[in-house]
Amino acid sequence: MLSNALLQAEGLVLRLGGRRVVDGVSLGLHAGQWAALVGPNGAGKSSLLSLLAGLRLPEAGRLRLAGRPLQDWSARERAQRLAWLSQQGEAEGDIAVLDVVRLGRLPQQGLFGAASPADEAAVAAAMAETECSQFAQRRLNALSGGERQRVLLARALAVGAPVLLLDEPTTHLDAPHQRALLRSLRLRASAGAAVAVVLHDLNLALMADRLLVMAGGRLVADGAPAEPAVRHCLVEVFDHAFTIEPLGQGIRQRWIAVPVLDALWNGLQ
Repeated sequence: MLSNALLQAEGLVLRLGGRRVVDGVSLGLHAGQWAALVGPNGAGKSSLLSLLAGLRLPEAGRLRLAGRPLQDWSARERAQRLAWLSQQGEAEGDIAVLDVVRLGRLPQQGLFGAASPADEAAVAAAMAETECSQFAQRRLNALSGGERQRVLLARALAVGAPVLLLDEPTTHLDAPHQRALLRSLRLRASAGAAVAVVLHDLNLALMADRLLVMAGGRLVADGAPAEPAVRHCLVEVFDHAFTIEPLGQGIRQRWIAVPVLDALWNGLQ
């Protein structure tokens, strides 16, 4: 395992409604790597991501950001280093798209600080990356679901944080923009960021550097998609609803999830 963990979790526990939704999870998010967090509904993926972002306090366990306890960083310092996109991000309001994305720079410039040329450059780059520059002056409440999602992604990317935590960022995105998002994640990781993304689309997740497989609040597998044990565990937690097959060969080989439809076809006959 890589030693350059930007965000380190040890033994995290979170209980909601009397149930342990995160149950003793330990992991590190590493510079230069993007990890896909996957698992069935109710596995604890979003709850874990909210703990990693510092939005919830764990019942037990520790979090360290850049080697320091997370609670030792001020709120502004955390916001500068941890960019977050929630599963149900705020996407309404009579506010221009450009101004929404500019909110991503608040941790850098402060609540009453003026935007610098660097801030404006970061905003412009994030909007270009998510292909929402063309509707920069439109109001948020006049956009489609996919357009709003791209704006919220741009806001998160504009922070320029070394740790990027995204919960279901492909929601409402069509295939070309899903592809663009994966390209962005790869580029951010290549530039030295640690990226963790909750994904339900397993074929997108299988393109990550690393899979974090959850079930019942626990981290049950952690490794590259190329590792047979990781793929086996992924199939197990989804009750063998699919197989994972190789696509390509050599260094360009990747993996795809193929639904198991025999039982469905038999039931229709």
